Amino acid sequence: MTPALGRRGLGRAAAAVLCAGGVAGLAGLSAPPAGASVHGNSWAATATKALPLRGARALGATNPRKMITVRAVLELRDRAALDRRLATNAAPLSRSQFEARFAPTPQEVATVRGYLAREGFRQLSVTGNRLLVSATGSVGDVERAFHTSLRTFRLAGKVVFANTSGAFVPARLSKTVGAVLGLNDIVALHSTLRSTRNTKPSLTASSGVPQYDVSYQPNQFAGIYGATAATPNGHKTSIAIITEGNLTQVVKDLRIEEKINHLPQVPVSIVHAGVASPDTSAADEWDMDTQTSTGMAWDVKRLYLYDATSLTDSDLALAINKFVSQDVAQGGSASLGECETFPYLDGSMFADDEAFAEGAVQGQSFFASSGDTGAACAVAPTNGVPDSGLPNVNYPASSPYVTAVGGTTLLTNSNNSYYNEIAWNAGGGGTSIWETAPYWQNGVVPGSTAGKGVPDIAMDADPYSGVTLVMDGTESPGWGGTSLSSPLALGVWARLETGHNNRLGMASIALYKTYGAGSCTSLSLADICSTPAFHDITLGTNGGFVATPGWDYTTGLGSFDIAPMERLIK
Repeated sequence: MTPALGRRGLGRAAAAVLCAGGVAGLAGLSAPPAGASVHGNSWAATATKALPLRGARALGATNPRKMITVRAVLELRDRAALDRRLATNAAPLSRSQFEARFAPTPQEVATVRGYLAREGFRQLSVTGNRLLVSATGSVGDVERAFHTSLRTFRLAGKVVFANTSGAFVPARLSKTVGAVLGLNDIVALHSTLRSTRNTKPSLTASSGVPQYDVSYQPNQFAGIYGATAATPNGHKTSIAIITEGNLTQVVKDLRIEEKINHLPQVPVSIVHAGVASPDTSAADEWDMDTQTSTGMAWDVKRLYLYDATSLTDSDLALAINKFVSQDVAQGGSASLGECETFPYLDGSMFADDEAFAEGAVQGQSFFASSGDTGAACAVAPTNGVPDSGLPNVNYPASSPYVTAVGGTTLLTNSNNSYYNEIAWNAGGGGTSIWETAPYWQNGVVPGSTAGKGVPDIAMDADPYSGVTLVMDGTESPGWGGTSLSSPLALGVWARLETGHNNRLGMASIALYKTYGAGSCTSLSLADICSTPAFHDITLGTNGGFVATPGWDYTTGLGSFDIAPMERLIK
């Protein structure tokens, strides 16, 4: 089975599903069905569904003069051929080859731009890969151009707006525009950062295991996970982090951490996706991502920080799009997630999956945190409490084009060598209800393969076996969450890519191939493979699932054993 994007035809099944934060629920679409005629115009549905809010106080219609930025998401050409290309493990395409073969045509872009301009939109811009057309217009322009309705609500103490009907386009654009972003300003994605200051340990220090309740330096993880003096570091490979806000202190903290741990000073490029924001509320998260990814890699060719204006789905889609359309980093990571139904509804799953698909066929890899709420997705303010949320996996971890990274509790010997791992009790895992299982999970993931199984791999996430970070210029111990595991995986990937001259291609395909090449025994549920490239984690639970021999919904394939992986991966 080849991977597939979240599809428009799944909307009816979502009617009773709650969305991110437990605040949004579905109602029937109030806009016309696809192909319906309204005032003489024929309209076609997009992947952007109605987004009425549950538990919010309605404040009425959104001011029609309010100016907002929307993004028309154009459809890839011949995506079936793109998926077939991945399935055959063909050589990666260059950016120009991708654009010539799969990107929307310049004529399609011109048609969409022309439509938006005629509807009153200004400040039109197009991404380099021609997948997103951004435009600014009034709420009245938006409602008219996309035959939708925007309403204002008070939600969790904030005034927000959201579309209470789906987004439609004229029928002539039905095969060109796949979704419309920016029809809400709800910040649904959340950091997966955890600290021992507000959590209880998964185990007690008296449990008899060695080296628990320890905070490691970022560069110590490489040796713990099996890198040797002969293992390449990441110096030939560029990596990227999806960020938001003002990163001035984040870069300063990275320089301090590098000096403390005698690491090379990696070159840093901040790439703004949209208007630069002064926000620093998530700086701790970006400290985690930058210091642990480069620390695990020891060195990288360049660290790119793709900096979004906000943590809304629409703004983050632009940052993700920058990562793939520039195609200068071989790997990227996002320590962010939301219940996958929310991006399915607002169209960002459609948009981001297109971008991730481009990255995959270009040979780029993207890692994402599986979440910190066990076998459920996060519901603020209980992020990190296992099974306190909805029985839903996190996105973008659930994307078939993304390598989902779950969490473990790391146990080491007194000399900081690897001892064992246990599935972290809050590590995210489960089956996607919107994303199709990619072909590389066939025969590996037990049970149904209808939806993608999460996670793909796992690394340390327990803050009680966590990391010491530099924050605001000062060292701070005891940080974790799958905000740690995802950038750790990215750092390992930088080492592996450097050792293979940046020719490994998409990580998930290469990792499942390496796993399947091990010694396998056919069992009733799946092939259980033993390979020295992975630590098979067989203890622990995330609330809904238990760790078992082979792939499982707590730790996926297991964690990296770096030196054997470097020898075996192809």
